[in-house]
Amino acid sequence: MIASLLLMAAAASGPVAPKPLLRDPVHDGAADASTVYDRKSGEWVMFYTNRRADLPMEDAKDVRWVHGTAIGTARSKDGAKWRYSGTATIPTRCTGETLWAPEVQWLEGQWHMWLTVVPGIYRDWNAPRFIVHLTSPDLKSWTCGERLDLGSDRVIDASVLALPGGGYRLFFNDERMNKAIRTADSSDLIHWSVKDRLTDTPGEGPKAFRWKGKYWLISDAWKGLLVMRSDDGTHWTRQPDYILATPGKAPTDRAKGQHPDIIVSGDRAYIIYFVHQEGEDEAKANPDWKRRSVLQIAELTEKDGIVSVDRDAPAHIRLKP
Repeated sequence: MIASLLLMAAAASGPVAPKPLLRDPVHDGAADASTVYDRKSGEWVMFYTNRRADLPMEDAKDVRWVHGTAIGTARSKDGAKWRYSGTATIPTRCTGETLWAPEVQWLEGQWHMWLTVVPGIYRDWNAPRFIVHLTSPDLKSWTCGERLDLGSDRVIDASVLALPGGGYRLFFNDERMNKAIRTADSSDLIHWSVKDRLTDTPGEGPKAFRWKGKYWLISDAWKGLLVMRSDDGTHWTRQPDYILATPGKAPTDRAKGQHPDIIVSGDRAYIIYFVHQEGEDEAKANPDWKRRSVLQIAELTEKDGIVSVDRDAPAHIRLKP
């Protein structure tokens, strides 16, 4: 009887996600996830930056390994166990050799992707970067849209939020403004009106979402993740501490969490983040191992407007389509 009750409780709480949640089988550099539910297939679909972490390097300052990157994809029935499903078919005529940080959403009757593009493969960080909009009926074939005019030649990491009064707000990183998070508004998802900076401190990888009656923005501050909350999507309150700043205890999770994605499921919310592997035993023998990165998942907890994450607790995944 007790065993049956335990089994029922385990099933009700959802399967426990493994650590890591996903490891890219091609280059071992999974990062910058965007996760959606595909009603046609009945599966969760993840798009992510497929960094070339296994690329041999003679110069420690050479950053070609984060260039020449495709967008990897993975699929899951339950959000806990994922299988690699190849790279996304992205048209080259409107993008480039380097693709970063996909943002995928179902809006106004079709799938949208906002994708960071670097037009080439570079050994340093001195290159133009821009955001391209694409659409798709099925998450497989993508059609080129417009290149966003955001008033800068160095913009990355889009996140789009539907506003309570109608229209949409884009959050992005402007590297020309000390990597500040900025916003732009649109009524049609095509034409954007750029606003001023949202954050004074540098950061990247913003993810905006609605949860528990409020709007939230979580971004990568390189010392953990910065959390902000808002009642209206416009006026924001900054949380004083950073989440996922302290390395976890489990293997593959022993470094700070970076570049978040959020899955909201009813009153629960899960954060998918990437972790560099400098804290692992392999890095002691191979200094290049620190470039490798994996995706992890944990559940968010909110109390009195403050968000926290216990990355060492088992992540029981219960996702509602």
